[in-house]
Amino acid sequence: MSHGKNHRVVVLVLEGAKPLDVGIPAQVFARRPSMPYEVRVCGAAPGLVTGGDGLSYHVAEGLEAMEHADTVFIPGYREPATTEPPAAVVGALMAARERGARLAAISTGAFALAATGLLDGKRATTHWHYTKALAERHPLVRVDENVLFVDEDGVLTSAGAASGIDLCLHLVRHDHGVGLSNHVARRLVAAPYRSGGQAQYVPRSVPEPLGDLFASTREWALAHLAEPLTLDTLARNARVSARTFSRRFVEDTGYTPMQWVLRARVDLARELLERTDLGVEQIADRVGLGSGANLRLHFHRILGTSPTEYRNTFSA
Repeated sequence: MSHGKNHRVVVLVLEGAKPLDVGIPAQVFARRPSMPYEVRVCGAAPGLVTGGDGLSYHVAEGLEAMEHADTVFIPGYREPATTEPPAAVVGALMAARERGARLAAISTGAFALAATGLLDGKRATTHWHYTKALAERHPLVRVDENVLFVDEDGVLTSAGAASGIDLCLHLVRHDHGVGLSNHVARRLVAAPYRSGGQAQYVPRSVPEPLGDLFASTREWALAHLAEPLTLDTLARNARVSARTFSRRFVEDTGYTPMQWVLRARVDLARELLERTDLGVEQIADRVGLGSGANLRLHFHRILGTSPTEYRNTFSA
């Protein structure tokens, strides 16, 4: 394992591990010229690990791989409500966290993370099918069944497999800014940003063509952020009433239309701060926020920092 500048990611494969959950962080953070990360895959011990869905894994390393990890992923595994992770695994996760590593669970990997006690008193989530079981098995954990992922100061949990991609992109954004995160999303052909607070599963009878139309409206809005965008403007583009558009937009995204527009503007401002030398006033005008003061206000409210501090941290 290199001790250079690359962020060291370890994927912990437990018995019954789900292949997609294992593959997501292994692929997202795989070392390549554009990615300042390197990935190792380990198990409770070196050798063959029986996975879920008829697959097995041959891992070259045991828990010692976690000793220098910056981030440890715990993919989901089968039968989490009736099995306990090995004591050695629990101890290794606790030791990694004590050394300052981030711990990130995908889907039912939250059960192994909860077994460490590190989620006690914290919000956490898992796949919606297992949220009740997680709450019953670990009553000190504040289980939230209505979110895609939760970041509790470096201890992270996510819902089903697809939300594992959202969690990985969230970490890339945190580490290296929105530019690299968007680059990774394009490589994965994934949505560049879904809020962690978005609902996991919304039963609804919205016709598919309407959903497609809303996607087109969001794409249109992203190309017109510098212009005045109101609820009525967006609804006209989607060819539905403002009331219908607003209600169904929230169901689809977890945001009201204007909350989504504001965050899209802040995201574009982030990318311009990273990739250009434009001044704050110029960026505010280009993203549709009008003035530097307005940009600073929303930037700080959403990201907890100023545009200048953000540029100093993430500019190339």
